[in-house]
Amino acid sequence: MSDDGVPAPGSGYRKGPVLLRRGQIPATTSDQRLLTRDEGADWLHGDPWRVMRIQSEFVEGFGALAELGPAVSVFGSARTLPDHPDYALGEQVGRRLAEAGYAVITGGGPGIMSAANKGATEAGGLSVGLGIELPFEQGMNPWVDLGVNFRYFFARKTMFVKYAEGFVVLPGGFGTFDELFEALTLVQTHKVTEFPIVLVGTDYWQGMLDWLRGPVLERGMIREADLALLQLVDDPDEAVRIVRDRGAELRAAERAAAAGAERAQEEAEAEADEEAEAAGGE
Repeated sequence: MSDDGVPAPGSGYRKGPVLLRRGQIPATTSDQRLLTRDEGADWLHGDPWRVMRIQSEFVEGFGALAELGPAVSVFGSARTLPDHPDYALGEQVGRRLAEAGYAVITGGGPGIMSAANKGATEAGGLSVGLGIELPFEQGMNPWVDLGVNFRYFFARKTMFVKYAEGFVVLPGGFGTFDELFEALTLVQTHKVTEFPIVLVGTDYWQGMLDWLRGPVLERGMIREADLALLQLVDDPDEAVRIVRDRGAELRAAERAAAAGAERAQEEAEAEADEEAEAAGGE
């Protein structure tokens, strides 16, 4: 998603597939209720049912996206207005990714998300939106071709990572930072197969990179190699080239590893056959 901002009050509240308005709007979100430390033993009765709901979100997400094909997740602020240069940049990123054969995945909301979805749709690509339950309804932006709504952030975040071959991150706030650093952490700790993470907008991101290269690196909190996980560009074409080239490298490495494992298996089977024959001859 990235920064959701605060939509105009009174437009509604989306809870999974359900839309609530006026007196039906709850005081807390599903995530908030899940993460609240309940007193007493009430959680014994409520949380097991929550597990079933969480499971259903994963099942629905996997089912909707399983045949997506090559895709890239694009993040950025929901507060960016259509007349802002960052919005035009988001459109270009979405368009270039679609022209390169990628589906474009966003949070499905307004701002940069809408811009990237618009660019992808206008270029004839598949435009995907992964929505989230919020205090007030945002709804899917009109450029989303395939939309999935989630109650829980962690289920939604899984989809952003599982079905993407790379991340392109445009200017945004806390939500964007969260998604960016989660992706970095997953790659750094080898929880996912390495994929490219490209920041677009030198004027916006350079200060953060200077901070990472300065006190964060100097105090030993990260390694020099960790900084190489981030690429900084201003040109949407360059962002797409990095994603495409790195994706091709990773796929080639995976094919080579698979071929090597297959050869090793064949050699092991041949050796076992020879030992069996030798044992039979004795």
